[in-house]
Amino acid sequence: MSFGQGGPQWGPGGTGGPGGGPTPDWAALAEASEARTRRRKWLLIGGGVFATVGIAAAVAITVVTANSDEPSASNKPAGELPTAADIPGASKEAEPSFEATTPPPPPDPKDFISSAKKDKAPLTPEGMFPGKSWRTGERLYKKGATDSTTKCTSVTQPALASVLARNDCTRLIRASYIRDGVAVTIGVAVFDTAADATKVKEQAEKGLVNSLSGKGVPSFCRTGVCRGTYNAYGRYAYFTTTGYTSGKNVTTGDRKAYGVGDDLSRFAFQRIHLRGTAQASAAAEAPQ
Repeated sequence: MSFGQGGPQWGPGGTGGPGGGPTPDWAALAEASEARTRRRKWLLIGGGVFATVGIAAAVAITVVTANSDEPSASNKPAGELPTAADIPGASKEAEPSFEATTPPPPPDPKDFISSAKKDKAPLTPEGMFPGKSWRTGERLYKKGATDSTTKCTSVTQPALASVLARNDCTRLIRASYIRDGVAVTIGVAVFDTAADATKVKEQAEKGLVNSLSGKGVPSFCRTGVCRGTYNAYGRYAYFTTTGYTSGKNVTTGDRKAYGVGDDLSRFAFQRIHLRGTAQASAAAEAPQ
């Protein structure tokens, strides 16, 4: 073995390794390795894309398939939503129904003035004939004296007094009115029942309520001929005595005297009816 300067010599032009074989091309090997690496990356990326597409397709197929299994599936656009009748199990709720109710009829005013048991309002001359006058249309009647008594026969002529006594009159209220020399005394007789008052109307043929003077009404119908009327409403019988303050007789067909008497008779009816109306209204508003 020799240790010559410069060490062993490899032979001219040689790139091979020991033993005299060819030397590897390292650059070519590196490029080949890099190329293979790039191919693997593309394969991996491409495979991932294909895998994603496959999964999406599978999901889409699954959704469509699931929808196609639904018996009520529809191809209607979103703007045309199915009605409640198209949805399985859905039913239109029944609308609530209410029984028809009819309010009770208002009380009849006459019921309250047909029996002493229901007719409880105070009975006074001022309550029956309020104010200082009464007007109907253009005709004004000034009120004079008033009074009230439980002795009905004491303020009536005998023929009428017997009828009142026979049917148990409990009170008689009087009020006088005057207009143009004609005076009228209204008498309202009170009974327990409407039947009693009706009997008085049917039985009274003669006799008058005594005229009542005072407070601007002079004496009248003490002598001479006067006109009388007889009526009934509810448990009340009401009368009028009409005459001239001058003492002149009232004759059949005397339109002036008859007109005044008819006006005041109608006024008496209205006051009795209003008494019933007031009590009926109070009963309707009272709590049940």
